Amino acid sequence: MKKNRIDLITLGCSKNLVDSELLMKQLLANGYTVKHDPVVSEGEIVIINTCGFIGDAKEESINMILEFAEAKKDRQLNKLFVMGCLTERYMEELKLEIPEVDNFYGKFGWKALISDLGKSYKQDLALERNITTPSHYAYLKISEGCNRTCSYCSIPIMTGKHQSRPIEEVVEEVKGLVASGVKEFQVIAQDLSFYGLDKYKKAKLPELIERIAKVEGVEWIRLHYAYPANFPYDLLRVMRENDNVCKYLDIALQHISDNMLKKMRRNITKQQTYDLLKRIREEVPGIHLRTTLMVGHPGEAHKDFEELLQFVKDIRFERMGAFPYSHEDGTYAYAHYNDEISDEVKQERMDLLMALQERIALEINEEKIGRTLKVIIDREEEDYYIGRTEYDSPEVDPEVLVRKNKILNIGEFYQVKIDGAQPFDLYGDVT
Repeated sequence: MKKNRIDLITLGCSKNLVDSELLMKQLLANGYTVKHDPVVSEGEIVIINTCGFIGDAKEESINMILEFAEAKKDRQLNKLFVMGCLTERYMEELKLEIPEVDNFYGKFGWKALISDLGKSYKQDLALERNITTPSHYAYLKISEGCNRTCSYCSIPIMTGKHQSRPIEEVVEEVKGLVASGVKEFQVIAQDLSFYGLDKYKKAKLPELIERIAKVEGVEWIRLHYAYPANFPYDLLRVMRENDNVCKYLDIALQHISDNMLKKMRRNITKQQTYDLLKRIREEVPGIHLRTTLMVGHPGEAHKDFEELLQFVKDIRFERMGAFPYSHEDGTYAYAHYNDEISDEVKQERMDLLMALQERIALEINEEKIGRTLKVIIDREEEDYYIGRTEYDSPEVDPEVLVRKNKILNIGEFYQVKIDGAQPFDLYGDVT
């Protein structure tokens, strides 16, 4: 056990990671040594930033807390703190069930953790983070919360109403990150489409992205988690006119049949969804669309699933993920529907969907053979340098395996000629 060392463990999404990075900066400024997601925990203090989204994520968070609660009982650490989405949602239950934890903090209450350590929150560092990603890219969280009322989603229960950050504050943070060496920004929010409506009474995402694109040193901007209803179409002009705004959009669609869209309370129809995607592709030629689809929501008949398969065949998403419905307490679906579809059927539908997508992904990747693409190098492995194109977000999208014919620098851009393809990887040489 190392004195004055804190081990900080982050579970869940990149939005959680940003919170951890903000906290790390404050802890470092207060004289602690901080390790993020250590392979071996050696700190006298452990902080766990939890996820509470769906069943599997909750289980992972609880198991992690229990593991360190045991370590504390065995005197392998002195203090155990837990924060994040799970605690926001189940604070009182967790306090009763796991008394070994010294204190629990909600999603937005982590600043109190600093004072509970006997230290002070440093306001002058409010926009600064200790980046845990490779130094050339960072996640940029532009809002908190969500005003949508999707039937299955527990996130608004944990994060509350949508709160956009001021444009000036976000731009200022970008400038600071660029000064520290960041070239690529993954712009994240629970709902990008809503950005600005609460604070400015109008959609401001296009203006924000345009402002960020004008910051000198910003090479790539990539957008995550747009909502299809009331989509801010001026964003497409910004993508077309700014080379450093990647031709990439992550837009979670969930389903396509009108029956399911209504049950899911998505506020959009099948035809409107097809029209939206057609317009996006027409206005931004070459754009790569990432989406997430859900199977097994209550009421999903075989006919609805067949429509979903046809939708994937029609649209041919460049990037796609899928997950089975999780019956989450507190949601509209939990109160109004029975979780009637078996886990076996959910898994079968998800497997069929992903097998279809794998074939499509391979065909799309094979179309890139012979092309020369701009690639950023993320890391070096034994046989290859590993990089990404503008169409690939870290962690979730395909990578480019670049042969070691030349010495390359991590975090630098290179022109790579693609000569091989698999469903989720490309191969090539630097030209």
